[in-house]
Amino acid sequence: MSTLTQPTVLDPVAYAPRRKVRRPSTVLMWIAEHALLVALVVMFLFPVVFVTLTSLMTADQTLTGALWPNPFTLQNYAKSFTDAPLALWFANSAMYAILATLFMLVSSVPAAYALAKLKFPGSNVLFVAIIVAMLLPPQVTAVPVYVLWTQVGLTGSLWPLILPNLLGDAFSIFLLRQFFLTIPPEYSDAARIDGAGELGVLIRVIVPMTKPGIAAAAIFMFFHSWNDYFGPLLYASENPAAWPVAYGLATFRGSHGTDWGITMAMTMIITIPVVIVFFFAQRVFVEGITLSGVKG
Repeated sequence: MSTLTQPTVLDPVAYAPRRKVRRPSTVLMWIAEHALLVALVVMFLFPVVFVTLTSLMTADQTLTGALWPNPFTLQNYAKSFTDAPLALWFANSAMYAILATLFMLVSSVPAAYALAKLKFPGSNVLFVAIIVAMLLPPQVTAVPVYVLWTQVGLTGSLWPLILPNLLGDAFSIFLLRQFFLTIPPEYSDAARIDGAGELGVLIRVIVPMTKPGIAAAAIFMFFHSWNDYFGPLLYASENPAAWPVAYGLATFRGSHGTDWGITMAMTMIITIPVVIVFFFAQRVFVEGITLSGVKG
């Protein structure tokens, strides 16, 4: 008579995959192999850490040269909204950045599509003119353009910085054109055979296939508008109600030169929208600036 034997039960603890413990010598070896990258990380993170720690110090401690807050305080962040119209500056910067980005997309995407996919007389000359406009410093045309907006009556506001984007942005047109050139013409030809016009080809074929490039151009414009100082200095300096965060912070720092705690706290608050936008769009941003084209 045969007897039933109990199946061997393996000890899950004994056979569990063991995590490889990195020895100190291995850690030092890794640091030595990546010394340049570690140095670059430290170099780029040090200003951020310094600003953050200074924003958490008291007003007296910021003048002592101390590097570590003792005690930690969030009073500077509260004073940022009471000692300065930071909420108004945020609203102005948001209006400036969002409208400028939308206007740029509405105008630059069709212009880049026409230069990349449509062959017409003078297209190369027009593209060279766009490159020249991209390389031309804004200070060269500042005086005549300012006179123009003065005659229109829009100085003292941010509209002279927003409305020109309806006519296209030279850098965005250049970037989008280079990205559109990577799209094989067979896709556009197939859409035309199906009866789509040029606008339909752009909206239904080109735009969905070039979302990373369009996102990269939009992020560039948003960052430029949010951090713009020269434009508001030129057009909106005489109207405090139209100041964006970049110009408002510079003005606050000039009048409160020794109040470094509040200045650093405002700096941290102002950088939050930029960090959030880049955090959620970093994948398409990196993919867009590499101009990777169509993926199979």
